[in-house]
Amino acid sequence: MKKLNVSIALLLVLSVLMILSACAEKQATLIDSSPSAAGQQDAVSQGKAEAGSDVKTAAPSETDLFESERIFFDFDKYNLKPEALEILAKKAEWLQAHPEISIRIEGHCDERGTDEYNLALGQRRAETAMSCLVSLGISKTRITTVSYGESQPVAPGHDEESWTQNRRDEFKVSK
Repeated sequence: MKKLNVSIALLLVLSVLMILSACAEKQATLIDSSPSAAGQQDAVSQGKAEAGSDVKTAAPSETDLFESERIFFDFDKYNLKPEALEILAKKAEWLQAHPEISIRIEGHCDERGTDEYNLALGQRRAETAMSCLVSLGISKTRITTVSYGESQPVAPGHDEESWTQNRRDEFKVSK
């Protein structure tokens, strides 16, 4: 019964977000990914680097941007916050535009709790994100999930600030 209530609540929140996003003004972003544009950008970057500028790397790729955006969870929870739903909606839109790409969702926890508990919680977090993406039209066959529990913290501290950063899902492109 609790699963049904969570599913209904998730569906309701997603519906509201989709309605609101359809009403919002979209700002167009033009990205030229043609080989000639990429070559020109590389030449410009190389020229700046040779001229002694601070430019050391090229702009991040679409894949890098997709992977860099994480979602976060409250302590001992695996329900999706409104911010996470917005991020997942953007990820679903990107995945729909790139049907050749598959992803792995990695669930993570903070250090509190047993290893076994955190592995299970991380898995529930990853599966919740997957369920959301599936409900937004992404095929389940394109998504795998894994839990790392508390074994891969991004913040090494032992305080609330660190724990908040470690309670997350990460998204990796696996093509």
